[in-house]
Amino acid sequence: MAYQQLYDMSEKTKYELEFVVQSSPQLLYQYISTPSGLSEWFADNVNSRGELFTFIWDDSEEEAKLLSRKSGERIKFRWVEDEEEGNDYFFELRIQVDEITKDVSLMITDYSEEDEISESKMLWDNMISNLKQVLGSA
Repeated sequence: MAYQQLYDMSEKTKYELEFVVQSSPQLLYQYISTPSGLSEWFADNVNSRGELFTFIWDDSEEEAKLLSRKSGERIKFRWVEDEEEGNDYFFELRIQVDEITKDVSLMITDYSEEDEISESKMLWDNMISNLKQVLGSA
């Protein structure tokens, strides 16, 4: 029983965020799906070899596998570390256009430890404000 509780505590919780972005879906998609676009706001540098993307920050490097993409709409990654540990966590960036207002939103789906969710959300807030500056929609 104790092991089961320990296991449950290490489970990550899925959360979703929505950010309204003043941009065309086509332009926004370039920034969420290409290494050059991602390196403008998500990481210091991004390289890709096939389905493997390497995200580089100051002194760390993380690899993520491209799980799926739908041109102009969404892209989904899984950190290689999660895959190696047998976890099926992922993060997805999805563009949503309101049919009536034509407002463009970027929907983020991600996973985090329960006690780190607010920190993770703040990190996304910061990254999306970088993205908005790059897009000129801040």
